[in-house]
Amino acid sequence: MRLGLALGYWGRGPSPAHLALAREAEELGYDSVWTAEAWGSDAFTALTWIAAHTSRIRLGTAVAQMAARTPTATAMHALTLDHLSGGRMILGLGLSGPQVVEGWYGRPFPRSPLTATREYVDVVKQVLRREGPVALDGRYHPHPYSGADGTGLGKPLKPITHPLRADLPVLLGAEGPKNIAQTLRIADGWLPLYWSPTRWAEVYALPDALPDNFTVAPMVRAQVCEDVAAGLLPVKAMLGFYIGGMGHAARNFHADLMGRMGYEAEARHIQELFAAGRREEAVLAVPDAFADEISLVGPRERIAERLAEWRKGPVTDLLVTAPDPETLRTLAELNT
Repeated sequence: MRLGLALGYWGRGPSPAHLALAREAEELGYDSVWTAEAWGSDAFTALTWIAAHTSRIRLGTAVAQMAARTPTATAMHALTLDHLSGGRMILGLGLSGPQVVEGWYGRPFPRSPLTATREYVDVVKQVLRREGPVALDGRYHPHPYSGADGTGLGKPLKPITHPLRADLPVLLGAEGPKNIAQTLRIADGWLPLYWSPTRWAEVYALPDALPDNFTVAPMVRAQVCEDVAAGLLPVKAMLGFYIGGMGHAARNFHADLMGRMGYEAEARHIQELFAAGRREEAVLAVPDAFADEISLVGPRERIAERLAEWRKGPVTDLLVTAPDPETLRTLAELNT
């Protein structure tokens, strides 16, 4: 099981610790470093900065939002950074949800998310293969554009720049059963959001055999500390925000996933508290058991014991969100 460092997206501003953590992870033998985006910092610029200050560690987006760019624009970002980094790019994509797509990007959320995702990946992979001009008779991403409001003058094109790798990995963030099943068919890997090392089979209904060389790369918050309850607070804060604020109460994929993991009533309660502006209460309402199940928090011995459970399943890459170099070092030592 390879280790990756997940830096996420910025808060109020860039974190001065991110670059140092990325370089520390590379020194410790971590395989990859990952950035993200929501409605603030973008994923590719920060990743390019890290690329310029590292030499070996692979560079991933977990995730770049599909609504933020056309699929050809995303493919351009990926192939450019792949060249500049010497073939270290991993493209992780996510569809996001209606609240973000319509509220931030000002675009309609697709009525058929599976179709929209499939078309997006199709176009990206056509660009990377560069076998011919990009062409797709699609519902959401037609190439050339064929809508009634177009000029009709669109011409199929292929990238001027030759991609460094036609097989640049494309991973998808997927939470629902149908989305996960499609991910296994069309992508090179999967980025699960919440992963239970003991209940993944029942939660995600994965087949017994995954595609050859398929990447399974869940994120996990990790922290070496003596006080487990205190160490879980950042996990609960993240969950409170994602469950309560990252999506509408009537359509929140993160809350739905928490429900499938056995905490449906708790997820709805968190949403109610968050919507009422009682955010601190929403965080505290996150069950410790749920936060603990999907994280690696506590003394070194406890983390070692729980890390062994993560190794038993299909996880190929563990993307670690860690606040300090000590935690990164501990996981590197325990994973050898």
